[in-house]
Amino acid sequence: MAGGENLKRILDQICRDKGIDRTLLVDAIEEAVRSAVRKKYGGRRDIEVQFNEELGEIEVFQYRTVVEEVWDEDEEISIEEARLLDPEVELEDDLGEKMENIADLGRIAAQSAKQVIIHRMRDAEREVVYEMYRDREGSVVNGIVQRFERGNMIINLGRTDAALPRDGQIPKRSFKQGDRIRAYLLEVKQDARDSQLILSRTCNEFLVKLFEMEVPEIAEGVVKIMGAAREPGFRAKIAVSSIESDVDPVGACVGMKGSRVQNVVQELQGERIDIVPWSPDPAKYVYNALAPADVTMVIVDEDQHSLLVVVPDDQLSLAIGRQGQNVRLASRLLSWRIDVKSEQRYENLGNPGYKSLLAVTGMSEPLADKFMGAGIYSSVKLAEADLGKIMELSGVDEDQAAAMKLQAAEIVPPEDAAEDLFAESAEAPEVEVPETPENNPEVAPSEESETVEADGNAVVDAEQHDDSETAPGNSLAADPEDS
Repeated sequence: MAGGENLKRILDQICRDKGIDRTLLVDAIEEAVRSAVRKKYGGRRDIEVQFNEELGEIEVFQYRTVVEEVWDEDEEISIEEARLLDPEVELEDDLGEKMENIADLGRIAAQSAKQVIIHRMRDAEREVVYEMYRDREGSVVNGIVQRFERGNMIINLGRTDAALPRDGQIPKRSFKQGDRIRAYLLEVKQDARDSQLILSRTCNEFLVKLFEMEVPEIAEGVVKIMGAAREPGFRAKIAVSSIESDVDPVGACVGMKGSRVQNVVQELQGERIDIVPWSPDPAKYVYNALAPADVTMVIVDEDQHSLLVVVPDDQLSLAIGRQGQNVRLASRLLSWRIDVKSEQRYENLGNPGYKSLLAVTGMSEPLADKFMGAGIYSSVKLAEADLGKIMELSGVDEDQAAAMKLQAAEIVPPEDAAEDLFAESAEAPEVEVPETPENNPEVAPSEESETVEADGNAVVDAEQHDDSETAPGNSLAADPEDS
């Protein structure tokens, strides 16, 4: 084998560089040599391999039984030959003989030894990585982008590499090889063929950890993040509260001139962040969460875990947000179903004629609004309407329009206009939203209505925050599970 001092030096260097226990490495080398010897001489021999620390060498001994007459040279040795090695040996003794020239084991045997060493070292390295990082699961780690593999980003953390999967990367935000990057350590696997460390930059926990790092009040426990919801790369909402009355949780997270929230936004590469005050009252909480839109009224259905939110007609697109983003994030933040309606839609829902229109199969609220706008105020009017007009308003063919007319003729509008909006919760309480400077100039501004956008500025009005790209209509429902 390799010279004693040379092998010792190699062992010491590997243990130092890889952090592997020396005993494990010695065991791996002994196993590799044992495998190579058996490849060379066959598996029937009784072989013992050990590392001589004094000489710094791997020694291989072959054990054979002392007999009068040899029938199997792999397992037996004659008494005469044995006594040349050990004069005191007796019959039936097991005699160990040191094998010479084991360095020349042949190409196949050497390759086998190499594979065994590599396999054992990988196992040892995996164990070292697991022990090193298992207590850091759920924390933010720093690294350098090493390479890209099948959409995954491989991050060098110093002692080892970690994988940032495609679904953990913020969309449309690119990193180059050699860039520094921060990510949330999502999972530490003990046994894994590929990467043991799985990172994420899209999970809600990453956003929470970034605020913990930027805001001392959160790290100290004075300010608490009560919830977070994200659409990575686009927009996020966090709800905060304070255990001390003289500490403003929103202001603490924003920082002086928006410095703290700006640092988080930069790390998330421009993701807009709304910081809203948390409240145990779902009506007040949803009022805060839907900011900057004004809310006229909230109806709470505790049993169904849903909220009906009424907003001014000109605030509907703002409350819903671009492609429903604002109300969707608010729904995830509260873990409640939120149904946003305009004041006009809410008023219509109390109209018996409007309800009779909705009773027609295939009729939706936006379509009922169209009919109302065209002077068709009830199912009776729909039954009397011109077939061509129905086709024009609804976009259906003649057969479908005729079916709508026929069904409408059979529906009698309810006389009770006060029928409840929630079918399963007729006694759902109606909660008026607290007065604000926007709906009552005499009310002093409240910090609890503050919403902070990505630019760090508080109280963004409708003109600054125009999300008018919302799909047409004057209502939208969002579930917490919506993605």
